[in-house]
Amino acid sequence: MPELPEVETVRKGLLPAMEGKLILKAQVNRPDLRWPFPPNMAARLTGVRVQALRRRSKYLLIDLSSGETLLVHLGMSGRMLISGQMLGEFVQNHPAPEKHDHVVFDMEGGARVTFNDARRFGAMDILNTATAEAHPLLSGIGPEPLGNDFNETYLRVKLAGRATPIKTALLDQHMIAGLGNIYVCETLYRAQISPTRLARDITGREVSALVPIVRDVLTEAIEAGGASLKDYRQADGELGYFQHRFQAYGRESQPCVTAGCSGTIARIVQSGRSTFYCPVCQR
Repeated sequence: MPELPEVETVRKGLLPAMEGKLILKAQVNRPDLRWPFPPNMAARLTGVRVQALRRRSKYLLIDLSSGETLLVHLGMSGRMLISGQMLGEFVQNHPAPEKHDHVVFDMEGGARVTFNDARRFGAMDILNTATAEAHPLLSGIGPEPLGNDFNETYLRVKLAGRATPIKTALLDQHMIAGLGNIYVCETLYRAQISPTRLARDITGREVSALVPIVRDVLTEAIEAGGASLKDYRQADGELGYFQHRFQAYGRESQPCVTAGCSGTIARIVQSGRSTFYCPVCQR
């Protein structure tokens, strides 16, 4: 499932095609994805102007001139792809419609934005912009890890007394927004913290190190266009490249790359998810 860097990369890719532009026509080709689309969705989106594209955790929020906000979750295989937009000196023509093109936006300026989702685990909803943050999907989400509210003091308080593995704690969206399995594995590897240690046992020094490492990992991933493992694509259809920089995730049985470490990357299962780490240097 796309995590914060992938969703942020998609948001940035959509900006030239959507922000400030009218939705000339919205086409909805099925009644639902993970849940039913809101009533009259195509009519409510047609003829309105996109005022801003935001991201909250793993959700895209598209603010509209109608006072409503389109919430988009990519799910496991969702893609928002652009066609018909000027790319330098070239024009990328609209491709032929595909089976899983579920929602299509024809934008002012000639661009087309298509939401394609083969597995249909994605979702869309239309919210009142003024109260969007109170929506059940958004209201309980923790601070953005790249924002000022995520800091050493905050994280120390949140981890204190928690008798759960640090890996599980960092995946908790109520504590930190947008962190998923890949980036938590990479963060703990760089911090040399074992994913099996209890959150309450993480020292103040380690908490101080975790905050900038989380930010560095996410920033590097965004700069690389996210990580493409299966279905994820950027808005222009290109792959992300951060998977080529993985130091722990997906490297089971390969040598640890930490200087001077003789360990081998291991895989365990925590809360139903694969965890990759070095048992030698992550303690």
